[in-house]
Amino acid sequence: MTSIVVFAALPWVTPRFFRKYGGRVSELEAKYLLFLLFALGGLATWADSEAVLPAYLVGMVLAGTVGKDHVLIRRLRTMTFGLLTPFYFIRAGSFVSIAALVAAPFACVALLLGKMSTKIAAVLPTARWLRYPRKESLYTTMMMSTGLTFGTISALFGLSHGVIDQAQYSYLVATVIGSAVIPTVIGNAWFLPRHLIPALSTDESEVPPQTSVPQPSK
Repeated sequence: MTSIVVFAALPWVTPRFFRKYGGRVSELEAKYLLFLLFALGGLATWADSEAVLPAYLVGMVLAGTVGKDHVLIRRLRTMTFGLLTPFYFIRAGSFVSIAALVAAPFACVALLLGKMSTKIAAVLPTARWLRYPRKESLYTTMMMSTGLTFGTISALFGLSHGVIDQAQYSYLVATVIGSAVIPTVIGNAWFLPRHLIPALSTDESEVPPQTSVPQPSK
């Protein structure tokens, strides 16, 4: 109930906080977001849930507000990927049993095929219905076949609460990692819409003129 109230209030409170206290040397915007993440993460842990789940939901709720500030986005990206994210994935990876993966590799293959087939069956017809060109439809389908963050959150929640055992957790995490890597490689290798990438201009008019050195007069 507390989380619902907070998520409902955030889109109204956050823009007003940024307008009043933003742009200062003390970086109150980043401190405000960190306070939210740690407070909601502590609340989730106290409620016997996963601490990273509120961060996922806060990102969705504040995407329209925080996404407008590109400088803040770059700072948060540096802090998140450089400090916070490694701790989460180290913890999630520490529960993976390599012996279980070696003992039943075809379980991961079957889960990966099932996961990708359901994603393709949902995304590809939708992209074609929206009249995406064939190459863009396939590329979008490959990019949407990933599910690294929420997949590891769900698997870790199941392991922590005894819903699955360590072997099943290992299969799920390996499948989630494979679904993040393999479709991305396939999409970038064969279906990347290169015509949508702006090419670098080679127009001579855009080349800065050479600075001439004055010759001494004779």
